[in-house]
Amino acid sequence: MWSSVQRWRGVALIGATSAVAVWLAASGQLVLYIHPRYILFTVTMAAIALVLVVAAVASAASRRRRDDEAPVSRGERALGLTAAAIAGAFVIGMLVIPPATLSTATAQQRQINATAADLDALDDAADADDATVARFTVREWSGILRQTSDLGFFADKPVTDLIGFVAPDPDDPENVFYISRFVITCCAVDAQPLGVPVHQPGWQAELPVDSWVRVSGEFGANPSESSLQPLVVLPDAIEAVEQPSEPYLF
Repeated sequence: MWSSVQRWRGVALIGATSAVAVWLAASGQLVLYIHPRYILFTVTMAAIALVLVVAAVASAASRRRRDDEAPVSRGERALGLTAAAIAGAFVIGMLVIPPATLSTATAQQRQINATAADLDALDDAADADDATVARFTVREWSGILRQTSDLGFFADKPVTDLIGFVAPDPDDPENVFYISRFVITCCAVDAQPLGVPVHQPGWQAELPVDSWVRVSGEFGANPSESSLQPLVVLPDAIEAVEQPSEPYLF
């Protein structure tokens, strides 16, 4: 019995992990963990692993084996069973617990807009037509705000249907929140939070933290005396929306 556990533990875990990766890709949820550019590679490698697992099982079933291994000590047995249990619990958890996007807790740990200085954003916005400005996401607006606080620059550049999740401004959480998104370069481990400040006194009464919203309005001087953000969106409309199928920006 123990020799079988030792022999097939790794094969079973590789197979289960690969199956989880394929399942996440098929259900459209793998994008919650990795950049879309890596999905094809990941699925291909997982499929190859599954083929090899099937081949290993078929090969073992085609011949009879005798267990002639040396006796296993109690410590080795316990260590092996513990490792298998931990790995098995991880795989089962991936299947049972629905994948979730990164949240405000992660955004606060990694500091919103620490990487928002997109050097091309300001120049691109200066020459952009109305249709292009209307398509700006949190990525573009946060990059622009990091480079200028000149209200004249924003005079003819309204915010249109900006979508993100709600994260409180740490300096004035009563009156200002960030409409936020995570930007991913490789996978969720390197995700960096970006956000655009919105002035809406008493927003907590209607907008739960981490809820997704669509905001339209215009930039103006921040009325808050506590917030460190010089400019904020003064909203004309704030609407609750469903989380996008691709919640991250790439």
